[in-house]
Amino acid sequence: MQAKAEARYIRTSPQKARLVVDLIRGVKAGEAINILRATNKRIAPSVEKVLRSAIANAENRSNDVDVDRLFVTEAYVNEGPRMKRIRPAPMGRAFRYQRRMAHIVVKVGDKE
Repeated sequence: MQAKAEARYIRTSPQKARLVVDLIRGVKAGEAINILRATNKRIAPSVEKVLRSAIANAENRSNDVDVDRLFVTEAYVNEGPRMKRIRPAPMGRAFRYQRRMAHIVVKVGDKE
């Protein structure tokens, strides 16, 4: 049995979000929440919110789910759309830069 939760259009670069998501992949769900609480990254509370949502989805899907036995089976970050912005540069020029967004996906299930 697997349950999935997804957060889309999170305003952080996927590279930074992957650093946090890599910490919880394959870990027990309760332990993953503790890891995210102790992680000193700005994106960690957002990843924890997605993980808690996946756990709640698993509980809602069936009544005989033991929350203590759930594992993070899959966790990955995809790249979202980029916002193109312009920064003033010397001599009347303009430099383009991109503000990146990420889609965070967490799947929980019992290990089989």
